[in-house]
Amino acid sequence: MIGLANAYATKRDRIAAQMRAAGSGVGLRKDTSNLFRRRSGAAQSRIDVRDFNEVLAVDAGAGQVEVEGMTPYAKLVDATLAQGVMPCVVPQLKSITIGGAVSGLGIESSSFRHGLVHESVLEMDVLLAGGEVVTCRPDNEHADLFHGLANSYGTLGYILRLRAQTVPVTGYVRLRHHRHATAERFFADLEARCHSDADFVDGVIFGPDEYYVTEAHHVDRGPAPSDYTFEHIFYRSIREKTEDYLTTHDYLWRWDTDWFWCSKNLGMEHPLLRRLAGRKRLNSVYYTKLMRWNGRHGLTDRLDRLRGLHSESVIQDICIPLPRAGEFFGFLAAEIGIFPIWTCPARHAPDRPTPLFPMRDDALYVDFGFWDVVKTRAAHAAGHFNRLIERRTAELGGAKSLYSEAYYDRDEFWSIYNEAAYRALKRKYDPQGRLRDLYEKCVLRA
Repeated sequence: MIGLANAYATKRDRIAAQMRAAGSGVGLRKDTSNLFRRRSGAAQSRIDVRDFNEVLAVDAGAGQVEVEGMTPYAKLVDATLAQGVMPCVVPQLKSITIGGAVSGLGIESSSFRHGLVHESVLEMDVLLAGGEVVTCRPDNEHADLFHGLANSYGTLGYILRLRAQTVPVTGYVRLRHHRHATAERFFADLEARCHSDADFVDGVIFGPDEYYVTEAHHVDRGPAPSDYTFEHIFYRSIREKTEDYLTTHDYLWRWDTDWFWCSKNLGMEHPLLRRLAGRKRLNSVYYTKLMRWNGRHGLTDRLDRLRGLHSESVIQDICIPLPRAGEFFGFLAAEIGIFPIWTCPARHAPDRPTPLFPMRDDALYVDFGFWDVVKTRAAHAAGHFNRLIERRTAELGGAKSLYSEAYYDRDEFWSIYNEAAYRALKRKYDPQGRLRDLYEKCVLRA
């Protein structure tokens, strides 16, 4: 581990020098991205962070892992499971990096217990726009940056190293799927499971009269675990089984094989195509490459136009206070019509303020994840359905993740994402404005 620590120090000094030499409009050179928004231009300078991808140390006894910021969760999970632990919150896709999950808000089915990804982080090394590397903790002089990095999307600095909490695992996870016929019963049960001894809680809505809450527990042993990494599809099993068993590894990546259910839009749920693709291509990394290829060449857009259809991509994660969740779902069902919908409860820790993302300390929230294309015969203004979602979210006291398309005007955006706090952080940590502004990056797509 000493060798890895020394290698990290060498890389840290190198990247700091690159940042000092870079011009304005600095961006990152990296291999993967889980952003789903168009960009209008390229950064003038790019610094290469691709080799900040090592797990530096796992201390299972202390319940901690030290890791570089560009490490994908697939690699991080392999390292921690080998020591009998896992990160407190593991986002759904293998290619998500831990640094990206902090600056872009990561969530999963343990978030009702542990909060969002950034809430289990203990310490971070952050590369600032001027080339300094500062270590920030909740109890030092950079505590404001420690809390402010969540939802900043790299506009305040880049995370090079983190120390985060882990929790023990037993090797297997038992899942129980509870079906409901009404939204009222579904959301009531979702809340009740969050007050139980469950280790994981999430839910799927297949339609206005078909809802499932899934609670899961770590277990030592059970029947032969199911395999959803090739011919069988996890989300379909929710409707077919009331109980299931997975290895801990396969539970954490249960959504990755089919990108939740988005693989259906690429035809990859067809048994023949799955066999032709092979197990190694059934994952979010491969699907993202196909989606970006289609985005560059506009194949599906041209096909829709030939069929007389107008299409709008609606890829959103929306966080709504649980008491208003039924209202938000009613709006989605009536105005957007995308199914299935993933739901994930989450709490915000009172001692971990997140100034750039509005979540109350005293409320349980429900994250609604829905990712598809709305197709209509009638033409609408650009972003019509996404704007409907943004307005309804604000009316219900919620907020959306900024990894996908956003259409807010400037005043509306900053009324939600705390302009005063952001400007104070920007003045302190990027006084020259070398990194892009959050609104410019996430809405104007700079």
